Amino acid sequence: MARKPTTIDEYLATVKGEKRAALDKLRKTIRAIVPTADECISYGIPAFRLDGKIVAGFIATAKGCSYFPFSGSTLHSLADELEGHDRTKGSLHFDPAEPLPVKLVRKLIKTRIAED
Repeated sequence: MARKPTTIDEYLATVKGEKRAALDKLRKTIRAIVPTADECISYGIPAFRLDGKIVAGFIATAKGCSYFPFSGSTLHSLADELEGHDRTKGSLHFDPAEPLPVKLVRKLIKTRIAED
């Protein structure tokens, strides 16, 4: 049985091609927005913890990539701005060939931080 990744670097080492490139870019974007956040793995998902609260995460999926705000209300709050993206209550899906815009990631994170 393969060992589960315990760091974002270990997780990304398992991702190939344009999914890896898209997640590397997203990681750098998140780091730029919340440079003091700690990187971690939460529920098996590469994530960023700020002041004890998970504020962002991402994974590669069979069909593309997904962004997780780790909140059931963040995506609902920004529903108008997420038109054109497939999503569930807790995840935003995107094509690795069309990464999430920095402006949108910033808004997702700022909205998540303001919650609670």
